[in-house]
Amino acid sequence: MNVLRLASFSEDGIGGNPAGVCILNELPSVSDMQACAKEVGFSETAFACPVGQKWRVRYFSTENEVPFCGHATIALGVALAMKKGDGLFSLQLNDAAITVEGHSIGDQFQAALQSPPTKNKEPEDSVLQSALDLFGFSKDDLNPQLPPQLIFAGADHLAITLANRDKLASIKYDLNKGKTLMLREGWTTIMLAYSETAQLFHSRNPFASEGVYEDPATGAATAAYAGYLNDINWPHNGRVEFIQGEDMGAKSKLIAEVSTQKGASIKISGQVRKL
Repeated sequence: MNVLRLASFSEDGIGGNPAGVCILNELPSVSDMQACAKEVGFSETAFACPVGQKWRVRYFSTENEVPFCGHATIALGVALAMKKGDGLFSLQLNDAAITVEGHSIGDQFQAALQSPPTKNKEPEDSVLQSALDLFGFSKDDLNPQLPPQLIFAGADHLAITLANRDKLASIKYDLNKGKTLMLREGWTTIMLAYSETAQLFHSRNPFASEGVYEDPATGAATAAYAGYLNDINWPHNGRVEFIQGEDMGAKSKLIAEVSTQKGASIKISGQVRKL
């Protein structure tokens, strides 16, 4: 299979999260897609084929199929624009229908996706404590204005917002313990965030559920978190910027455009570079 390799949510030609994109006339077997994703070795690879007026899309990590992946969708938007020309593309995922648009500006590329609808709820105390213990956090480390939440925008995540930027920069955890916890709870990632201003956040996303210590840019979790901000009437003014990956040497920038309707889809956009 011919796989295009792109880094989504890059900034000024560096950083971003690598994704594989494979555009085919029809989707291969699950075993073939899984084998291809494992060979590519990125956190996710997207496979797409045309079905009527839509593109059928499935996402695979190196270990399993995942229901939705933001950075691979952004990469897919650019891949489709390179193949079909700039435009808006309708995507049919396993559990949702979304859109992605891709554009080229000279030798640079940009893409934006509309996430599945968002939702959130409070985690149980025992579950939250397990997550805090994983990172060595206490409840005193948390931002009281943004309490921990279970967030969703096509995939489930736990969001923990810290009161101190240095605490975010210094996170460490045991990968195997993190994987056990995240698989047990059904979380794709744990999103750790810090609010520098009401419209600028720094974030990190341990992705232990698929054996990845940390993701440098996570569109699905960012969309879910932006939906959470909207639901609690956070003063986002319709737009929130997320800087991710800087603490692991792969600075990435994700832009979330937020409506005023609770539970609505979130638009996530960013730059893309070829690898």
